[in-house]
Amino acid sequence: MHIAILTLTFSLPGCSSLKEKRHRMGGLHARFGNTPSVAVCESDGRARHDASEWTFVIVGLSKREVESQCSQIEEKLERTVDARVMNVEREFV
Repeated sequence: MHIAILTLTFSLPGCSSLKEKRHRMGGLHARFGNTPSVAVCESDGRARHDASEWTFVIVGLSKREVESQCSQIEEKLERTVDARVMNVEREFV
């Protein structure tokens, strides 16, 4: 069993409220949390409207599988979220 912790920090320039932030981040939990091998949560910046940090825990049978899923998540987020990715961290446990 292989486990990765993927943490992405986002900047939301021009975002003026928490309501707008929720709209711009667009349901990350619903999109990724339904996958059996992925757990997701907003891990920092909940009270800030101009920034957000999201952490994904990915589990798989091989390190290659887990790395592939991390890459897919990163790519999808960069295409679909109305925010700038400021930092990406991957940690294998």
